Amino acid sequence: MIKAHFGPGGNCEAFAAKYKGKGIYAPRWVKENGLDAYEYEAGRGIMATEDALLKFGAEARAQGIRLSLHAPYFISLASVEPEKRMNSIRYIADSLYAAELIGASIIVVHMGGIAKQSREDAMRLSADTVAKTLEMLPDNGVLIGLETMGKINQLGTLEEVISLCKMDRRLSPVVDFGHLNARNLGNTFPDVASYRQVFEKIGEELGDDKARFLHCHFSRILYTEKGGEKNHVTFADTQWGPEPAPLMQAIAELGVSPTIICESAGTQTADAVSMKNDYERMLKHEH
Repeated sequence: MIKAHFGPGGNCEAFAAKYKGKGIYAPRWVKENGLDAYEYEAGRGIMATEDALLKFGAEARAQGIRLSLHAPYFISLASVEPEKRMNSIRYIADSLYAAELIGASIIVVHMGGIAKQSREDAMRLSADTVAKTLEMLPDNGVLIGLETMGKINQLGTLEEVISLCKMDRRLSPVVDFGHLNARNLGNTFPDVASYRQVFEKIGEELGDDKARFLHCHFSRILYTEKGGEKNHVTFADTQWGPEPAPLMQAIAELGVSPTIICESAGTQTADAVSMKNDYERMLKHEH
């Protein structure tokens, strides 16, 4: 049966309290909470040894947890400095290798800021960096996921992500619904139809498989009118969107099988569980 997969991005406060922050127990924690996905956070760089990564992958397989890996935050595909773009390719290479060691299916990459150039020029530089990445790095079976971003001065609208993903099948969109809501200053996803449109657009432009097995991030995000995204909050912070329930309804109706990684601030496991419960209720209703 086709179904969605849910899990946390990194480790929540409750995990840290129970397992004293020992990362090797993260897959066990995810399974204990009835979830089946986990995003390995390497935003500050790949710190673990090869041996530690292999052990983590073996533990995830033993617990039946699907893995993704978040690449370093300092990647900048559109930097005006050629050296920074070459460094970005190196970070992507490191991330692909680490992902292969743990058995992750996709790495998640931030496209980076636009600095003092036009969006068009920034996109041209990004496309060039992506082309060089594909040329220099052999395909190891791990997808390179390009994420929609939440700050207004960053690359990463849905359209920008889709346009780069058209370059090669190794590239996949990663849709962060909280980011899209924040960069558009809220009310981006007022209803089920607005969420459905994201899957339909990806299906039309990149093919049904990219839409059906979409890798997603979800959290409520606090934003400012000037800059967009400011910081992630929890599901209890209901003054900030977007609302998760209409997304659960949309994926139940569409019959798609996305992986939804919750990035709430400190409550990501509990909030992922609440999404999964909502989704399963709606799935029963659909059938």
